[in-house]
Amino acid sequence: MLIDSHCHLNYRGLIEDQQNVLERARAAGIDLMLNIATRESEWDAVLATAEQQPDVYATVGIHPHEADEHPHIDTAKLIERAAHPRVVGIGETGLDYYYDHSDRARQQGSFRAHIAASRATGLPLIVHTRDAEEDTLAILREEMGQGTYPGVIHCFTASGAFADAALDLGFYISISGIVTFKSAKDLQETAARLPLDRLLVETDSPFLAPVPHRGKPCEPAFVADTARFLANLRGQSVEELASATSANFRTLFRKTGFSKSGAAPSA
Repeated sequence: MLIDSHCHLNYRGLIEDQQNVLERARAAGIDLMLNIATRESEWDAVLATAEQQPDVYATVGIHPHEADEHPHIDTAKLIERAAHPRVVGIGETGLDYYYDHSDRARQQGSFRAHIAASRATGLPLIVHTRDAEEDTLAILREEMGQGTYPGVIHCFTASGAFADAALDLGFYISISGIVTFKSAKDLQETAARLPLDRLLVETDSPFLAPVPHRGKPCEPAFVADTARFLANLRGQSVEELASATSANFRTLFRKTGFSKSGAAPSA
């Protein structure tokens, strides 16, 4: 069984057919899906999906693209919403200097607020970084010096050196369908050598559909295609990769081991 560690089930392209999307994922052997929030206006909907679907969990966070529009979302607000029993992570957050949809200083301030929420709650930080390796790493290191926190670099496309630095900080690395693209040679080289006990897989659906689904809206079922490609790239069986990445997800997102009520499962 596989876990899609990062998807957007409430985005256009999936929300219109959400129930069938979920059924196709289950038929493809997807055991769990993590539904990621990117702006405050979608928090309630993302949480509602997680409340209604036992194999879907949620996060709360503000994407760096949205930092300008969310100056009021601080650490306290994130901590408050993260108390919900179906919220298992903080983010996605981070830095995006490729599009620069939000002021860089505001992105950085929002990023630090999310890190503080992760540190306070113990919930893992979901990090987006694009064309911002130096500043992302500098902030992660500086904040780690103020107190440790768990996390994952989602939809990893950064350099091998960045991967090594993130691993040194204790982070996990999540690989999306981009790894199946012919143009992704550098990413493939990095993905082939990542330690198995720090590896996750994701779709980032409805974006970035892997081969052989290019040109279609991506959906959680397609994480199986990414896993097959990645296993072959690494010289492992799909079963070994699936078992390891699922165990890694459970280790990182420890709150998924709790019941819907928030109580720990009985022995």
